[in-house]
Amino acid sequence: MSSIADGGVLKVSADGAVVSQFLKPGDHGTRSTFGLLADPKRGVLWVASNDATALGAKGPTGTEGAWVKAFDVATGAMKTSVRLPGAKALANDFALDGDGCLYVTNTFAPQILRLKPGATEFEVFVEDPALSKGLDGIAFGPDGNLYVNTFMGGELFRIEVKQSAAGQVTQLETPRPLKFPDGLRAFKDGFLMVEGSGALSRVTVSGYSAGIEPIGQFAGPTGVTVSGDRIWVSEGQLGLMSKPPEAGRDAPSFHLRSANVQ
Repeated sequence: MSSIADGGVLKVSADGAVVSQFLKPGDHGTRSTFGLLADPKRGVLWVASNDATALGAKGPTGTEGAWVKAFDVATGAMKTSVRLPGAKALANDFALDGDGCLYVTNTFAPQILRLKPGATEFEVFVEDPALSKGLDGIAFGPDGNLYVNTFMGGELFRIEVKQSAAGQVTQLETPRPLKFPDGLRAFKDGFLMVEGSGALSRVTVSGYSAGIEPIGQFAGPTGVTVSGDRIWVSEGQLGLMSKPPEAGRDAPSFHLRSANVQ
């Protein structure tokens, strides 16, 4: 579990009973931590680290730019550290393909970047003006194509993937407007998706349309994942970052909540 405000990464046991520090805030030059993705096959945890002062989060260090770092799950040792290209970049979330290539959404540019195994620099997998409204969640679908959403635009896109190359970028129709869509993860024959407005939904794609089936409601969810028979949702409550604390009111609390897999 990461923290835009404080940095670092917390490790939570499968039953949610034990919480420990996996990555201390500021360690290995990290700053504000965003998306996380575990790669069990290679035994690493991918971490997005950013200078998020533009979003109102100072973070624990003065490290400039946007970075993606990989840590050994067993030891916590850093294995990889690669900076995103460009003067304006923010690494948000990740997806992995079957060859171990890492795909990263750049929220500050209409780009999906790719890092091949062993590479020391990112390559631009796709760049399209249609993706300019805050790229966020990303996941591969059962059809082998990439799917992404835009946080500010409330959009859902399919990026065609043919022979490891990007093809057509298509915006999908949704039965209702999406409100600050965020975390997106593959699930059964579709996806799980959270929206900053509170919704956790199951998403299924057919042609140029996406079905949105409500599962639950949370407080400002930002991330979602599945472990065993549980769906885990992080309540990041990003809307509170821009609001000054009110006198006499307790500081907000943030939670990692779970629901049964359906």
